[in-house]
Amino acid sequence: MSRIGRMPITIPAGVDVKQDGQTVTVTGKGVTLTQVVHADMKVKIDGAIITVERPSDAKQHKALHGLTRSLINNMVVGVSEGFTKSLDINGVGYKAAKNGSKVVFNLGYSHPVEMEEPAGITIDVPAQNKIIVKGADKQLVGETAAKIRSLRLPDAYKGKGIKYTTETLRIKEGKTGAKK
Repeated sequence: MSRIGRMPITIPAGVDVKQDGQTVTVTGKGVTLTQVVHADMKVKIDGAIITVERPSDAKQHKALHGLTRSLINNMVVGVSEGFTKSLDINGVGYKAAKNGSKVVFNLGYSHPVEMEEPAGITIDVPAQNKIIVKGADKQLVGETAAKIRSLRLPDAYKGKGIKYTTETLRIKEGKTGAKK
């Protein structure tokens, strides 16, 4: 039995979960997320508890069991609490500024880089070198943070660029210079 898949999901107050065939819809705090689950997975909603069951112990069913439970749990957590990713900008002259629904980055290129906020995501810039990505959809939050990071990946020698706050960089040693 899947250790993740067999765990029940408790629905917090203020969150509404509905199932229409293979489509699971989670609503809360003005946000609605939907997910189509695999046809073999059985999702049962009993009051304030959601359980996911699989039809057999086939390899594919075992894999889908934990995946389906995690996707539904991420939707419930997303509409009740939300997800955040924070990034740091390192480097002389590297900075970010919010301009309406756009974020303008100065990252050492010959031009500023503008990025529009995706629907359902808010990007906060509390300081010039800090970026916080918030949203209800865990996948979209991670994808947006990864796109921001890819604008200027951290340099392996000086550490300049955009990195996740929790990320630790291994700085390489440069050339040693003249031989003796």
